[in-house]
Amino acid sequence: MSNHRRPVNALFAAALPVLLLAGATAAQAHMPYVLPTLFDAGKADHVTVTSAFAEDAFVPEVAMRDAPFHLVAPDGSQATTGPVTYLRDLSVFEADLKTDGTYRITSGQRAGRKGKMFRVGDAWVMRGEGGDPKPGAQEVEVQSMTLADAYVTRGQTTQAALKPVGTGLEIQPVTHPNAIVSGSDASFVLLFDGKPLPATQVTLFRSAGVHDGRKVATETKSDAQGRFSLKPDDAGTYLILVRHRGAAPTGSETPYRSYTYTLAFDAA
Repeated sequence: MSNHRRPVNALFAAALPVLLLAGATAAQAHMPYVLPTLFDAGKADHVTVTSAFAEDAFVPEVAMRDAPFHLVAPDGSQATTGPVTYLRDLSVFEADLKTDGTYRITSGQRAGRKGKMFRVGDAWVMRGEGGDPKPGAQEVEVQSMTLADAYVTRGQTTQAALKPVGTGLEIQPVTHPNAIVSGSDASFVLLFDGKPLPATQVTLFRSAGVHDGRKVATETKSDAQGRFSLKPDDAGTYLILVRHRGAAPTGSETPYRSYTYTLAFDAA
């Protein structure tokens, strides 16, 4: 495991000039994230975590509210976070690291606002993202579902917290997220309801992009088995973003759902 430890206070400072957007609109159009102060915690007994919706990676615009924040402990069990403080542009909480191993820090699956989307060719487009539907276009009600994950390791890395939940959109790491090194490929599997999701776009964002303008590190697509690899060129903090739209489970509030998933990690 890397001993790379990067405090992320500089990321918070870079966010201060950002103007606060209206909550519902930003939450629909932007991406969620959870960001711990350390990914490699050494022997620390806790990390502090911020969470928000953002247009640029780790630049908070709207606090993530109504999310079932929790931890997955090194033994695979679910654990609670500390109390969540809600500011206007981000949420803040502490995560206790009681034993050695890898923890998943997660927003949990968050049900968001409802809206409408329409079909353009083989793709679904949200109202407000791509103009108005053409006359006769199929239009359906949809609810946004967001999930944001990050992994933190105290001591040596372990595997139990990496096990997929098996519902909704998620990424299963093959390369341990706390062992990713710049200049080397990191491998993952994209899943939807526990099954590989093929031919889906994956975007990797750089935190340093807010300073040098190169916000997107790379883009790729999952293969027929849902597998994909990413190579962070530089040391730093990154955010993987994936979106998927489709029919909702039976009994849902809307017939369709728009899923967004992000995974934050640090490359040594």
